[in-house]
Amino acid sequence: MARAQQAGDLVSAQRFQTEAQGMRLWRIVYWTLDAMKRPRKVTGVVAAPVDRATGNRPVIAWTHGTTGVVERCAPSLYPDFTKVTPALSEMVGRGYVVVAADYPGLGSPGAHPYLVGKDTAQSVLDAVRAARALAEAGAGSRFAVWGESQGGHAALWTGALAASYAPDLSLVATAAAAPPTDLPENLKLGKDASVRAMLTAYTTYAWSRQFGADLGTLFNKVNQGVVTRLAENNCVELGKSPKLGTILGVLSVRNQLARKDITRTAPWSNIARENSVSPTAVPGPLLLAQSVDDPVVAPSVTRKFMASRCKAGRAVRFISLPGGDHAHTARDSSKETLDWIDARFAGEPEPDDCRSHR
Repeated sequence: MARAQQAGDLVSAQRFQTEAQGMRLWRIVYWTLDAMKRPRKVTGVVAAPVDRATGNRPVIAWTHGTTGVVERCAPSLYPDFTKVTPALSEMVGRGYVVVAADYPGLGSPGAHPYLVGKDTAQSVLDAVRAARALAEAGAGSRFAVWGESQGGHAALWTGALAASYAPDLSLVATAAAAPPTDLPENLKLGKDASVRAMLTAYTTYAWSRQFGADLGTLFNKVNQGVVTRLAENNCVELGKSPKLGTILGVLSVRNQLARKDITRTAPWSNIARENSVSPTAVPGPLLLAQSVDDPVVAPSVTRKFMASRCKAGRAVRFISLPGGDHAHTARDSSKETLDWIDARFAGEPEPDDCRSHR
């Protein structure tokens, strides 16, 4: 009798037709479980050095930032995947197998669990498992997780759940760039009101599909339609100007959110709290990176997360970046982050910036 499909099983792996120098890439399909233990088929990318695999290469699970909340917004479907994934060539050049999960609902059917910790983290851990079944990649069981923005949230949740959900893997380090940590505060304090409105549209649309939350508790009938169209018609494309309809839709949502507090409205407030990350739930070593004037993820929220962790006696490496950029936080901190990850795999003592950031 054939064995039933299990979480982490590799379904298929297809080589990219166009690949960057020094690496091989595959688009993979694999199985994961959602928070209710229901199986889902999901997608992602594996990148590996071109030299002959040893079967025990170190792994970095890359967790991407917000690309959208519908199937066609998957990073693995981007024609320029190697360009939109920060430091991909650097990671592979250092000898890592990079495993980049799309997350459920991106590249695959069904609801996308946007900023939903457990579902997303399990899909990341199962992507690492699936990559290990790809013999040509040579992925080992030791891995670090590194992510940015939405992916920073995913990285922290992946670290928190790694030991219990995937004891067959060995987490070496967790790195998060500009991560949403306290979702009620993050939804409320982002300085750029238009970006906050767009991200709230993504969030509420995704949570309405994931949890059955009623958009009518936040938006009038017109804006319920606006939120749906914003979410279904817009993938994030950095460097491209939004269409007029998107701009007008964001303004409409922004105006209504000025009169309605999502962080005080059920069930949205409860969902946000349940998917926030406890500072002490993430095992060490941990690295955080943040721009001092980030307009999307409030630096004060990240600093509060760090302070709580430090108060509990848990070490943190903190990279503070000048300026007000959000979208390139991982890129701009990549050398320091990858040097830190290298040192964790090498077993070097863990640095701690708690004292210098009090």
